Amino acid sequence: MGAREDSYIEVHAEQRVWTAVIARAVEEWASGPLRTRREAEAYLFGDQQDFPAVCRSAGLDPESLRRKLHKLRESGAGVPAKTPHTARYSPLPN
Repeated sequence: MGAREDSYIEVHAEQRVWTAVIARAVEEWASGPLRTRREAEAYLFGDQQDFPAVCRSAGLDPESLRRKLHKLRESGAGVPAKTPHTARYSPLPN
């Protein structure tokens, strides 16, 4: 392989790693233990430094991803629902 092909493979592999980081955070937000869900939610929706950097490293637009996650949260599809009392996310039903 040439240097150009090696560089492409390295960039692609790095993007896959960062994409896996984001996917794991989304999985934890959707179905992890309560504390983990809260931490993942803070990262996915509130972090202004690491989350955008990880998204860019994965080849994703952080604001576009956040908009999609907001829509998912609002639809209630597979993510915890807000509780009026705490404005936090409650455990998923068993």
